[in-house]
Amino acid sequence: MELRQLQYFVAVVEEANFTRAAARLHLAQPGVSAQIRRLERELGHRLLDRSGGTVTPTEVGRAVLPYARAALAAVDGARATADKFAGLLRGQVTLGLVSGAATHEFDVVSVVADFHDAHPEVEISLREDSSDRMLTALRRGELDIALLGLAAGEPPPGVSLAMVVDEPLVAVVAPGDPLLRAGGRGEVPLADLADRPLISLPRGTGLRGVLDGACAEAGFRPRIAFEAATPDVLIRLTARGLGVAVLPALPEEATAALGLHTLPITDPPLRGRIALTWRTDGPPTPAAQTLLTRLRAELPPR
Repeated sequence: MELRQLQYFVAVVEEANFTRAAARLHLAQPGVSAQIRRLERELGHRLLDRSGGTVTPTEVGRAVLPYARAALAAVDGARATADKFAGLLRGQVTLGLVSGAATHEFDVVSVVADFHDAHPEVEISLREDSSDRMLTALRRGELDIALLGLAAGEPPPGVSLAMVVDEPLVAVVAPGDPLLRAGGRGEVPLADLADRPLISLPRGTGLRGVLDGACAEAGFRPRIAFEAATPDVLIRLTARGLGVAVLPALPEEATAALGLHTLPITDPPLRGRIALTWRTDGPPTPAAQTLLTRLRAELPPR
């Protein structure tokens, strides 16, 4: 029996699919299948039921699974202990980033680069995705740490967080927009956006979750005319008169050059939040814990 066979077995059970497990392990699917068949022959029992739409463990497989996980954890623990005495970090860390979350105020790229310089034996993977999908991946153990947008003020169940950005959402409008009254107008009630074409971040982002949730509570569904992943594209669409952009508060120079006006959203006021998140039970490896500590140390003061 080989450790890699146990690793493949655990991955297939967790993914409920040979192809997804192979992708997670960065291996070809036939090789994963072959090694699990060898493990089954050695144990004299089928461990996986392949007859349905998803792969599930058999009764024997369910009984073997805790021992397989314990064996892998023991090996990881032995390596981590030895590396600790040697002052060396090894392994892999997977960090998720929502688009546009890395800013000059929280320079994630520099922190990751410095961490890599200090610990070259640690393999670092960066993934950019929507906040919803990253939150699911974090809970499933596919991500160690994630920088993502929050649709609600409270931490999601099973997740701890440190706030990076917490700022009001605003409506950005072009000159002459009906939302601007004579002499200027300092704010816009959310209800006034009910019949307007809106320009927003895509569904699955924290900001979009805040907007959709607030509109639902106000009794209407937002008319999303355009979606884009970056604020720069959103405000350019607004400048062409294609709708009202809903964004976190922007520096004045970002909108002034295009002649745009920024109006805080009220009744209720909305806030855009981006947080550094990790599972409440902590990152699974010393390498991930060390990177998290570095990231938290670089958070902008609040």
